[in-house]
Amino acid sequence: MAILLGIDTGGTYTDAALLDDEKGVIGFGKSLTTKHNLYLGIRSAVEAALPDPPPEINLVSLSTTLATNAVVEGRGCPVCLLLLGYPPDALDREGLSQALGSDPVVFIDGGHTITGEEQRPLDLNAARQAITMHAGHTAAFAVSGYLGVYNPSHELAVRNMVRELTGLPVTCGHELTSNLNAPRRALTTVLNARLIPLLQQLIQAVQDMLSEKAIHAPLMVVKGDGSLIKASVALEHPVETILSGPAASVVGARYLSKMEDVFVADMGGTTTDIAILRAGKPILNEEGAIIGGWKTMVEAVSVHTSGLGGDSQITWDKSGDMFLGPTRMVPLSLLAHQYPAVLAALRQQVSQASFKLHDGQFALRQRPLDVARENLTPFQTMVWEALADGPVALDLLLESEVTMLKSYALERLVEHGLVVISGFTPTDAAHVLGYIQEWSLEGANLGAELMARQAGKCTSVSIMQIRDLCQKVVHQITVQAGKAIVSTALAEGYHMNMNGKNSLGRLLVDQALAGQDDLDTLMGVSLTLRRPLVAIGAPVRTYFPAVAEKMHTQLIIPDHAEVANAVGAVAGSVMQTLRAFIKPLAPERFRVHLPVGIQDFDNFEEAIAYATEEARSLADEHARYAGASAVQVHISRKDQIIDSGNGVPSGGFFLGTEIKATAIGRPKLANG
Repeated sequence: MAILLGIDTGGTYTDAALLDDEKGVIGFGKSLTTKHNLYLGIRSAVEAALPDPPPEINLVSLSTTLATNAVVEGRGCPVCLLLLGYPPDALDREGLSQALGSDPVVFIDGGHTITGEEQRPLDLNAARQAITMHAGHTAAFAVSGYLGVYNPSHELAVRNMVRELTGLPVTCGHELTSNLNAPRRALTTVLNARLIPLLQQLIQAVQDMLSEKAIHAPLMVVKGDGSLIKASVALEHPVETILSGPAASVVGARYLSKMEDVFVADMGGTTTDIAILRAGKPILNEEGAIIGGWKTMVEAVSVHTSGLGGDSQITWDKSGDMFLGPTRMVPLSLLAHQYPAVLAALRQQVSQASFKLHDGQFALRQRPLDVARENLTPFQTMVWEALADGPVALDLLLESEVTMLKSYALERLVEHGLVVISGFTPTDAAHVLGYIQEWSLEGANLGAELMARQAGKCTSVSIMQIRDLCQKVVHQITVQAGKAIVSTALAEGYHMNMNGKNSLGRLLVDQALAGQDDLDTLMGVSLTLRRPLVAIGAPVRTYFPAVAEKMHTQLIIPDHAEVANAVGAVAGSVMQTLRAFIKPLAPERFRVHLPVGIQDFDNFEEAIAYATEEARSLADEHARYAGASAVQVHISRKDQIIDSGNGVPSGGFFLGTEIKATAIGRPKLANG
């Protein structure tokens, strides 16, 4: 028998679940995520889950949606990207320029050819100059060499230089993926570097809690494919945890529901994640997870993530249609619960004869600075210091002769996750309608009145108008959740998408989900899911009965659905995959490409044997390094041959061979 503790830190809640590997869930707890000090929320959730006296715990595992949320919302720590041997137009591909935003990028001579030869010598002087120039203004470095997957020597040299000169975290592209597509690899490297400080804070908070509770079990982290790695290894490659929370939710949904062929929907405060279980196993996206519009090279559970949750920002487009997300806001009901003084500011705004643009919105610090204070601009410093004592109404914060400059400074602080905005959200609407009774009802009511005034462009509104607005918000969250499920079904079942607002498919889906009783329409539309829907996450009992009804399917909300991610955090195994490539150099000459370097052979079978044994050994080594025991390695081989056209496979043109080694083992347990 083993006792396992799972922890999930999300954008709104931190959950904990205590499992007996024979009896199942024996304790659980929830607490608000405290982003200014993650330790507090983690400790509170774990204390609620543990009995008194607590049992001896054999394993602790952590999942988190913080990385996913940061990518979806375009937040993260400032990074510097060093591109070795890339062409200047690389920034225009795969959204790399948009992902970088205002963060610096430096092009440095270097890079390799497809055979692993240098295309140009690495310019070490230029690398040194770039590193020293940007070290004081960045939290981490990202290094990507052109075709570095075939020869990582340039990336390794620059990585070592960054470590020697700065001591800052640094990520290399070849460490994250062996796939081609240089701009996508660079994008993945940027995201990884941007997430390192965030994951460091989270893991340190968990370690502090474990130390206080005298829990001496190994600490693991869930990867995006649902497998586990040691926390220390996760810190080296945090981008692999981009879908940690969603992957844990799929594993947890399977464990709690005992269902094998279902849709899984996990709604939190910031995102809704949709996945499909087939024969009890999640579909994997080997080409790379797509998060917030960014196509990464992270192999992960095929989860379709949308920026829709209970805390989503509410906006209107030019035609007056409501839209939720992708930005998360702190609900006013929660803000007023935590900072009661906010109620006075809301009452004052409601009493005004006219409404202002920022009525019902506040700014507050979200976490400590991760860069030196002197690296903030003067206006960023002004905004940061104004928030030292708690939330401040936006109209007061930005009111000055330099409003635009302060507004831009605030946007940058929000972009880097240092400051968060509070406003009226679906969670507040649910409070007003009586669906939720957790936090300040007065804060929710005042926020609803302010938003109703803004939506109607009037200075006074009736109770009926306020409730009508709240019902529209709740309706909209069910509509967008339904669209996310339809989009997943089309993508996974038919390789289709619903792009284009005026496409026929989107119009039909909109009509089916909107449930409009318009007698002028000539045709009714309905949708039917051919799989049950398992819904997990804190808000699903409020919103998903209506979603399932519109989609004519069975809804399953299992016991402990609110902490399914924490349950899934301890239900996985350790898995590490390593690939080796054999490429032809010339007739009867072959080159083996491995993450540790290249090796040439005159005999193809010798090259295959060497690549297989090295891949097997490295995969086993990586799995044990990641925290596995009783490791088993599975080998697969894929030959790349172009048919010569005569129908004879042996007469084709040989492009290369891929050897894939997959090592799987259970995590090591304390005293086990």
